[in-house]
Amino acid sequence: MSADSARHAARALATGRPTRVFSSAGVLQSFGCNTFRIADLRQHTSSKVVARFEATLASGEGLDKGLADEIARAVVAWATARGVSHYCHWFQPMTGATAEKHDAFLAFDGVHPIAKFTGAMLIQSEPDASSFPSGGMRSTFEARGYTAWDPTSPIFIMERTNGATLCIPSVFISYHGDALDKKAPLLRSMRAIQRTAVALAQRLGDSEVTAVTATAGPEQEYFLVDKAWIALRPDLAITGRSQLGAPAPKGQTLEDHYFGSIPSRVLAFMQEVEAELYKLGVAAKTRHNEVAPCQFELAVLYTEANVAADHNQLVMEILKRVANRHGFVCLLHEKPFAGVNGSGKHLNWSMQDNLGRNLLEPGDNPQKNLSFLAYLAATVLGVYRHAAVLRATIGSHGNDFRLGANEAPPAILSVFLGNQLSAIVEHITGGAALIEDPNAAVIELGVASLPRVSRDNTDRNRTSPFAFTGNKFEFRAVGSGMSISFPLAALNTAVADGMDELCRRIDAHGKGLPAVWAAVREVLAISKPVIFEGNGYSAEWVVEAERRGLPHLRNTPEAVAALHTEAATALFTRHGVLTADELHSRYHIRVERYLTTVAIEATVIRELVDQFVLPDALSERTAVSESVAQARAAGVELDESDLAHLQGLQAAIVSLRKARAQVDAVESSLSALEGQDKANAAGSKLVPALANLRAAADAVEVLVADQRWSLPRYREMLFQNG
Repeated sequence: MSADSARHAARALATGRPTRVFSSAGVLQSFGCNTFRIADLRQHTSSKVVARFEATLASGEGLDKGLADEIARAVVAWATARGVSHYCHWFQPMTGATAEKHDAFLAFDGVHPIAKFTGAMLIQSEPDASSFPSGGMRSTFEARGYTAWDPTSPIFIMERTNGATLCIPSVFISYHGDALDKKAPLLRSMRAIQRTAVALAQRLGDSEVTAVTATAGPEQEYFLVDKAWIALRPDLAITGRSQLGAPAPKGQTLEDHYFGSIPSRVLAFMQEVEAELYKLGVAAKTRHNEVAPCQFELAVLYTEANVAADHNQLVMEILKRVANRHGFVCLLHEKPFAGVNGSGKHLNWSMQDNLGRNLLEPGDNPQKNLSFLAYLAATVLGVYRHAAVLRATIGSHGNDFRLGANEAPPAILSVFLGNQLSAIVEHITGGAALIEDPNAAVIELGVASLPRVSRDNTDRNRTSPFAFTGNKFEFRAVGSGMSISFPLAALNTAVADGMDELCRRIDAHGKGLPAVWAAVREVLAISKPVIFEGNGYSAEWVVEAERRGLPHLRNTPEAVAALHTEAATALFTRHGVLTADELHSRYHIRVERYLTTVAIEATVIRELVDQFVLPDALSERTAVSESVAQARAAGVELDESDLAHLQGLQAAIVSLRKARAQVDAVESSLSALEGQDKANAAGSKLVPALANLRAAADAVEVLVADQRWSLPRYREMLFQNG
């Protein structure tokens, strides 16, 4: 099949697929039906067991064997009644994806087959750990690893076409107890939040607060491209990103896609995604077109941070699986297409106490507002002191194409509070007086001469990587394809550190609200450099941020180095979130992942150039040369304009070959380097060389006639998806 006919066939498929029809129960009837809830436990066991389990969850203590056996019996009865034959411990290794090893319930009572599932089987399993990334914590021969149930995250049933599997959310640890996953550090960071937030509540005189939970609600952006186009684009199929491609005549220029009418085929996909998520207890709330063509978003409601992390992994898996049913491929790369917006996930974060109160919600009396300011100040302090660590957690090769690109927050971590809160900070720390809006819905703060606090009185700042949005913070720099577990763990740890520091300062001033007030003033004065209300995209902000001493880590190699510092080690170890070895392993894994990703992209673009772009260019040159020769043979007088296309094409081919050779030369120069040095060189030399090769290939594309161009063009992939 010729290049033109292959693309023609793909176009016919992409634009001719019918809208998929599926049936599903209503939201209220189906929500959580595939999750094992307290109501299900109550149905299959005694009220005494239910009470013991709820008490165990509240205390945070481990399950004893007898209780575990009772729960296991209830779980297997519930699951097998729903046709489930296998179970697995579902965990999050440091690959960023999820992992599972299925075991059958099948056993024999001597003669007859039975379904067997014990408390020991529920609590722990032993998958082979030798093939998962460990960052040097383990030798190859140390294969033993353990998964352990996280009872705070619901057990669920994952349905497939020909069966269903019981999935037990778990952590993954080594034989020696080292965390080999992303979940265990997140759970530890939630304990750090609880410890420090409760301690702060006590100093605020709020004795009723006995537990505090970090909460999260990520917004997930993604692209949908028809499978027929992906089949003809090796770069999108392998890396999730187009390594080359000239811009479409219209990208997002007219700004007509954002919040536009959702295409019928896409809406059917969204509806089926939501139906699948509802059964798993994932509260999908919002769906809409995003800014770029064929880009969309799904947002979920808040829940506990560890459950939110599990749910976001499920969201990404369901998006991909359901997309396939509708003839799409779901791209979760941060920058699938150059020249249009990339994708992230805005990670909304807050804290909630055991009374159901949001600790970042401005209150309705003076004491509650002082409490709000205390938790706010501790959060800002944590971000200020540990901005480099937070930046490291969202560093990836894919995110490097997005951060700071006039579509996403810059690589400089700053905090946006809004006009009124920023003015209050200035007032508290002795700066300018607050100019109040008499029409705003306000709450009297009532401490000394403090100005009033509005619940929602300011515009949002989309250029800020960490913005306060009324009653929560929005960590806007997390990449689309990332697990949110490590960014959440780092944010929790940084805020816990801020609350610890605030508690120490309160104690130094004595007791009562005057001591709290004095400590809040000190903490806000320390943290003021990280508060920024302006345009984070501007060149002036880069200069100003450096003047303020804020870290500007421009790419992933620079960012991940922040994990390999004494300050980072001290932060995570003093809060019991990561040991020094566990933190070093994550640094090492991120360096290796960056190098591997860049190396894969280098191989892919070389193959694209060698197997598609250059042959197509040479074919075009031959055709044009023959056309010129035929014209001359026929006695047609040719002028410079007649030869310009041929000359431009030849110059573009020469540039392409030079850029191709330069990539090889740079890669060769990197071969003697290792670790951080190699990552630095890859980021500063190889990545720019790959960008130059792409530019040369894109310059060739616009000169090659459509019938001789093999690869689907941007105009097709972005705008011809049915």
